[in-house]
Amino acid sequence: MPAPGEIIVTAQKRSEAITEVPLSLDVLSGARLDNARAGAQDLLFLAARSPSLYAEASSGRIFPRFYIRGLGNTDFDLNANGPVSVVLDEVPLENAILRGFPLFDVERVEVLRGPQGTLFGRNTPAGVVKLESVKADAADRNFARIGFSRFDTVDAEAAVGGDIGGGFSLRVSGLYQRRDDFVDNTFTGGGERGFEEFRDVAGRVQLGFDRGSGFDANLSVFGRDLSGGSRLFRANIIRPGRGGLIDEFERFSTAQDATQILETDTFGVILQTNTQIGDFKLSSVSSYSEVRLDARGDVDGGFGAAFAPPSGPGFIPFPAESADNITDHWQQTTELRLSGPVAPGVDVTVGGFYFRESLEIENESFDTLAGGTRNGLAVQDQRTDAYALFGSATIALTTRLELAAGLRFSHEEKDFTASRLIGPFGAPPLGPITRDLDASNLSGDISLRYQVTDGANIYARYARGFRAPNVQGRIVFGDAVTVADTETIDSFEAGVKGTFLGGKGRFNAAAFYYSTNDQQLTAVGGAGNFNQLLNADHVRGHGFELDLGLDPVERLTLTAGVSLNNTRIDDPGLEVGICGAPCTVLDPINPATGNALIDGNTLPQAPRWIANGTVNYTIPVGPGEVFTFADFAYRSNINFFLYESVEFRDRDLFEVGARIGYRFNDGAFEISAFGRNIFDDTSVLGAIDFNNFSGFVNEPAVYGVELKKRF
Repeated sequence: MPAPGEIIVTAQKRSEAITEVPLSLDVLSGARLDNARAGAQDLLFLAARSPSLYAEASSGRIFPRFYIRGLGNTDFDLNANGPVSVVLDEVPLENAILRGFPLFDVERVEVLRGPQGTLFGRNTPAGVVKLESVKADAADRNFARIGFSRFDTVDAEAAVGGDIGGGFSLRVSGLYQRRDDFVDNTFTGGGERGFEEFRDVAGRVQLGFDRGSGFDANLSVFGRDLSGGSRLFRANIIRPGRGGLIDEFERFSTAQDATQILETDTFGVILQTNTQIGDFKLSSVSSYSEVRLDARGDVDGGFGAAFAPPSGPGFIPFPAESADNITDHWQQTTELRLSGPVAPGVDVTVGGFYFRESLEIENESFDTLAGGTRNGLAVQDQRTDAYALFGSATIALTTRLELAAGLRFSHEEKDFTASRLIGPFGAPPLGPITRDLDASNLSGDISLRYQVTDGANIYARYARGFRAPNVQGRIVFGDAVTVADTETIDSFEAGVKGTFLGGKGRFNAAAFYYSTNDQQLTAVGGAGNFNQLLNADHVRGHGFELDLGLDPVERLTLTAGVSLNNTRIDDPGLEVGICGAPCTVLDPINPATGNALIDGNTLPQAPRWIANGTVNYTIPVGPGEVFTFADFAYRSNINFFLYESVEFRDRDLFEVGARIGYRFNDGAFEISAFGRNIFDDTSVLGAIDFNNFSGFVNEPAVYGVELKKRF
């Protein structure tokens, strides 16, 4: 049983102490979440906030790409699937835009590292980012907060609810975030006046039911409306032949001639029910969600072209302005599972899962020099049906030794059609091109956990996971529709976790090794300016993770985490196209094709080191207390693409945040001042390699004030 003050998680779809779960995981909640989100941060604030977890995006606030243990997907297409699943209130958010739904009124974030092939299934070979909202039956959890910060940023959040009688409870929560332009457009020939603005509004209404009769339910209806600018690409900010930002880089100005659009609408419903049947619990989770998107941006990051001066900043070989839109989408999921004891010391969970998705995408290009007229259009139409049957068992072999094992059978069918209706630069129409994907997979895990003492457990785990096959059909510029076959992973992990100093300290340490088969990779950009999927024979990785928490004295809480991730592509014949910009490629070049041989390279966007820490300290003053909080997140250098070059990489990123405030009236009121990235670390997060040395950077320092009322 969990000890008082123990962290409770649902990583295995049941409530249990974090020290009793035989896999590497971390939990972010309370002050760690509140402070990292300050200043209207989007979901990318999770990057490097937990060991082995990284995140980035080339599409603004809508498309977070998560990486765990170095495994992720750099694909920016709207039907991309990644090896890290984002799960909101037990529902996997499969579409890339759904995964960017903002975090508010949140109970906790669980980061499950390593394959989760039994209970979560498809597209989880790297792990799961599990988001848990505060539920309708939460008592005394009402609050309202509003923050004002740099760049005219407003960040407001509120939640209110409680018992409404008859066994019913209601909770209404919402989020409002906005920011003005803070990057001036110095181009005088038209286009946007400034960049980086947004307005993000999201809400959730929940209705709960529980009369104590062995049945409970929670119905959640949520939505989002986002408008603003897309990701700001900046032309030629990377130094040729050296890498890093140019000496003349200006954070708050750039020059562009194209249009920026980012508008998305999201709607969803989730119904969770639990029915007690004797010693067993029957749980069901059903959901429906949909999203629409219009996103357009200046991909070359500048104005004009070398053949149509004036142009700049720097050398712009040709203009590139494009848009990616979701014109129709819906996702439906259903899970049913039964769990309980079948014998003394033997607990089982069995169930089934069904997933359907319909997705229609437009890919467009525009002639900026002709006033932004559309000169290219391709459409993609994708239908996916998937189901799974799963079962797991936990067996108490002795009072201290526990065996857990599970299997999952998954089947998926995907029908895909792509057509080019308008070809840029005189290219003819193409298609329709169809691909029908059909795959089945058996995944699972087995683990042993031994309770060394009342406060410490050691465990060993083998897990097998998979990523479903995928198809890439961005044929505005290219003619190829590529397919990546099913990816599988075999992972071995051993760890120790528990408490020390009489429960004042908590630790989780794990070492791991994995090997993938037919690793799905995406060759992004290059001289051809299109994405292509491919499979590498293997990717191998190894490393460790360490999470620590300590309450050494009253009113002081410390947390720290560190991870080492080594990844290596193992495929002697694998090659990819290289930069269209004249970058300095470090890989061997195949003289017959001009492609880079990437055998032995690390994975892109896979930092070797990640570290983070927090300090939370309170001091009684008068009728209340002064509270202080400081945190940092660090990641080491990264490569942006599958090939390695001098230019398309970034040095380490180190961001520090802080807060100081006063809390009074038994904690009901608080006022604080905060700062994010207070030392204004400026780092390149990604690049566009087909045209020039364009890139995009992290957010600048943000500081502000916040008021909060609990009631």
